[in-house]
Amino acid sequence: MPETSPTSMPDPQTCERARLSRDARFDGLFFIAVASTGIYCRPVCPAPPAKPANVRFFSTAAAAVAAGFRPCLRCRPELAPGNAAWQRGEHVVTRALTLIEGGLLQDCSVEELAQRVGVGTRQLRRLFVERLGAPPIDVHTTRRLLFAKQLLTETSMPITAVALASGFGSLRRFNAAFVHANRIAPRALRRHPHTDNGDSLNLRLSYRPPYDFASLLAFLRGRALPGIEAVDDESYARAFGPADAPGWLRLSAWPGQEHALRLQLHCPQPGRMLAVVTRIRRMFDLDADPQAIGVVLQATPSMRPLLRKRPGLRLPGSWDGFEVAVRAILGQQVSVAAARTLASRIVQRYGEPLPMPVAPGLERLFPSPAMLADADLRSLGVTSARAESIRGVARAVLDGRVDFRAEQSLDEFVRRWIALPGIGEWTAHYMAMRALSHPDAFPAADLILRRAAAGGEEALGTRALTTLAEAWRPWRAYAVMHLWRSMSEPARATRAIRTGVTA
Repeated sequence: MPETSPTSMPDPQTCERARLSRDARFDGLFFIAVASTGIYCRPVCPAPPAKPANVRFFSTAAAAVAAGFRPCLRCRPELAPGNAAWQRGEHVVTRALTLIEGGLLQDCSVEELAQRVGVGTRQLRRLFVERLGAPPIDVHTTRRLLFAKQLLTETSMPITAVALASGFGSLRRFNAAFVHANRIAPRALRRHPHTDNGDSLNLRLSYRPPYDFASLLAFLRGRALPGIEAVDDESYARAFGPADAPGWLRLSAWPGQEHALRLQLHCPQPGRMLAVVTRIRRMFDLDADPQAIGVVLQATPSMRPLLRKRPGLRLPGSWDGFEVAVRAILGQQVSVAAARTLASRIVQRYGEPLPMPVAPGLERLFPSPAMLADADLRSLGVTSARAESIRGVARAVLDGRVDFRAEQSLDEFVRRWIALPGIGEWTAHYMAMRALSHPDAFPAADLILRRAAAGGEEALGTRALTTLAEAWRPWRAYAVMHLWRSMSEPARATRAIRTGVTA
């Protein structure tokens, strides 16, 4: 598929209307800088609107910082959702941003970043300045400093730990960078002390409304693995590694009317905290733009009632790519419950037990590829073919033939995975949708998907569905979730006895 350029921020007239109306649907899609104060804000800022003559619009926080503006202390730009238009896709900038989001520049240079996305260093800097208003290193630094600002504002973490959590190995460098960007010392944000909940932190994770948290929890609840995850009607909880310093998290709705989730997090290693928060944002699709998705999908008449019913439906991501791969193989042509039973047996036999439960019901980690590369899975009820496929995938991950690099294209990901025995197009696209959170992944061979798209018992053919879905690009994965969800409604669920929607 040809490389496409990510969309820019809304036009100035739309930005102005959103600024004056404080429209939360545009939160994070652009930032407002006020020349008379030297401050930049979110569109939802509660402060009285500035005069239009003093206002400038920027597509990213990094661009506002590069232009000399500091973040507002009232609306707190660090809480703005990310802009998925810049984080997903095939364009050089989007792939580079994905790597930055994954922490590549923490340990590597901009030159290595450019090499990973296949362009020269100067060209990458030029593209970033043209499209984002700031070079890659500034985007990386702004991201770290905004996370530090959130930790300083919302938690009682020591400033040294905040520096480590935001990716600074030196407290002196952290202080200097923070003062330069915020015109205020880190300690000045500690005027109102916060009391954390025991050894865990409470962080606010914002999203653009609408957001169907209940549907996302329902999807994950039916697939939750005992010992690793705990999902109920109100929250998702999980243990994560390493086993010698395990952590846990719990995600629930933020009390009140705010467009945010509450992340309760215990992470013994501060240096991993930003990566954990980034992963959970991706897993719960907090940076999606429902407006952009809806505009494309509603062009198909059959999708309109589904969008009206669940306008905030999101992609359920995953915590770990290898875990999704194993569960996708187990879920080939069996029910959700059967696949979960098999996965639970694997966890109990081969999952790594923690020294002690990190939270009630959270006591294990999912098996690593090394643990399953030679595992006897037939004794757990796994068929010979699928047991061999799982072992083959584990070996392929270990030797680097396949991976879950978020910056790779959908076509490249599918091509590499279907080269493995037991991995077909359905499995590869399902993994791309869950492990990479790829918005255009499309498991077209899925029986229930083909039935849902046909609107009845007689399923569309795979080719016919693929043709129909061309109109849904680049958001085909969201169409998948709407169609799957429509078939899970009580009146239609009896028709979904055996599906590919299992892993």
